[in-house]
Amino acid sequence: MPTVREDIRETLLTKFRQVREQTTRLCETLEPEDFVVQAMPDASPTKWHLAHTTWFFETFVLAQLDSGYVRAHADANYLFNSYYNAVGERIARDRRGLLSRPTISEIHRYRQTVDDRMLEAISSASGKALSEIQSVLILGLNHEQQHQELILMDIKAAFGANPVRPVFQDRPITTESKGRGAELRWVFHQGGLCEVGGGLQFHFDNERPHHTVYLEPFEVASRLVTNAEYLAFMDDGGYTRPEFWLSDGWAAKTNARWEAPHYWERRDGQWWTFTLSGMQKVSAAEPVFHVSFYEADAFARWSEARLPTEAEWEQVATPCPIEGHFLEAGVYQPMPAEDLGTGRPLQIFGDVWEWTASPYTAYPGYRPASGSLGEYNGKFMCTQMVLRGGACVTPQSHIRPTYRNFFGPASRWQFAGIRLAR
Repeated sequence: MPTVREDIRETLLTKFRQVREQTTRLCETLEPEDFVVQAMPDASPTKWHLAHTTWFFETFVLAQLDSGYVRAHADANYLFNSYYNAVGERIARDRRGLLSRPTISEIHRYRQTVDDRMLEAISSASGKALSEIQSVLILGLNHEQQHQELILMDIKAAFGANPVRPVFQDRPITTESKGRGAELRWVFHQGGLCEVGGGLQFHFDNERPHHTVYLEPFEVASRLVTNAEYLAFMDDGGYTRPEFWLSDGWAAKTNARWEAPHYWERRDGQWWTFTLSGMQKVSAAEPVFHVSFYEADAFARWSEARLPTEAEWEQVATPCPIEGHFLEAGVYQPMPAEDLGTGRPLQIFGDVWEWTASPYTAYPGYRPASGSLGEYNGKFMCTQMVLRGGACVTPQSHIRPTYRNFFGPASRWQFAGIRLAR
């Protein structure tokens, strides 16, 4: 009969293989030329994502187990470090697209070599060593799942910027197959003293400490805002009426000349949108997405509502099962809400990330992790807004009610949409 320690070892081996293989599968339809494209400074080439996630395991697991560890690629620490200043110098983020070398074949070999070393390290680690690397290994797997989503975001950005509009996956979704969606209703929450933050299961350091907040009674919309509803905002002059916009949002909109959500374009009097399955007509019942915080906030004001705070969102989400439309479905486009009669809010998890009204700041008593990994989240707690719930490009096993995603308020390339509150 296996011991508890051996059960943990087998679980880690299985999870490591699953996550690493999922990343590789996401890239199966790409041509070699696709791997190197960097559409904008915030995005990264797919090749870099594959290398960086591998570098993470080398740096924070293998090198920690062996003080004399020799890297599988001599330049990995400079080329594939993301933002860990304590680890050393690195190539500038906006220059990752210049890395035509190492080639994608070399990156695949680098990845395979490190995978073999990781599997050997997990298989042979003593009980004490296994305990020491377990938490970092789980963090690394969750880190890679974040990059699975980033790969799809960044491929969409690259393909969307290409005038021939390449198709990432030949799986078109017709509007007729998507249904009409559910009616919007309001879900009441009595507020009061509420518990917020990570519990016993895995969570990032920015989800703790668990703490208590007081909330006034509130309501949230039973589903996400649809394209039809956002089109009504646009048709009512939403992008030309400053009374709905924050000052910074109006400036961002004006400078970038936003007139519609990202990837939308007008053709023969109809709105079309670019998807990972190519250009498609905008579906009225689908959730609107690829909107910035500024656009979400302006729409909420136009609707005589507001965005929920992240604490409000978490209270509504916590009783809900983690079900929805995630990366595993292989359809990287949100779906209309389907009312199953449960009385719970719809689309809480999956489909699109939901902007909240909350700035990304530390919870009371927050302490970043010790060492280099302390740079993972805490250093970004400035000029960012919190999003909740996951999206159709987020792995389902990666999400939870306490998960705090964050982006700058003008960012639009992530799969972000809107849920109203009042």
